[in-house]
Amino acid sequence: MRVVIGAPNNGTILKDELKDFLSRDERVSEVVDISTPDITYPDVSFQAAQTIVDGGAERAVLVCGTGVGTAIAANKVPGVRAATAHDLVTVLGAVENYDAQILCMGQNVIAPVYARSLLKLWLDLKHDPSSSYGAKVREIDEYESRS
Repeated sequence: MRVVIGAPNNGTILKDELKDFLSRDERVSEVVDISTPDITYPDVSFQAAQTIVDGGAERAVLVCGTGVGTAIAANKVPGVRAATAHDLVTVLGAVENYDAQILCMGQNVIAPVYARSLLKLWLDLKHDPSSSYGAKVREIDEYESRS
């Protein structure tokens, strides 16, 4: 699996730890860091989301102060579902229920050791389009395509 990762300055410390973790995980074929010293959270979010839409990566991890700004910005890119998650239940639901391709976390909210444990789970999760949530995700996709 190819994973894009990125963060503005207020997410760099956690982003670097997660990048190192993903780089060593055998389930990840490549980690592409799109961060730059002057990148803003909207820009890094738009770039990561567009990479997903264009097929350049299967998943992305975005880190900012809370994880909320990156999720809001990434979700502005049609075809992307980004979720902020700092606990197991939300990470599970983000992928299994809602087919979120982007996981957003906050450097000011979660300890690196716990963030790594969430990524460990996240890498194996899959969305089942035939589940009860599959129809709801399709409803969202249909609405988005009309806009």
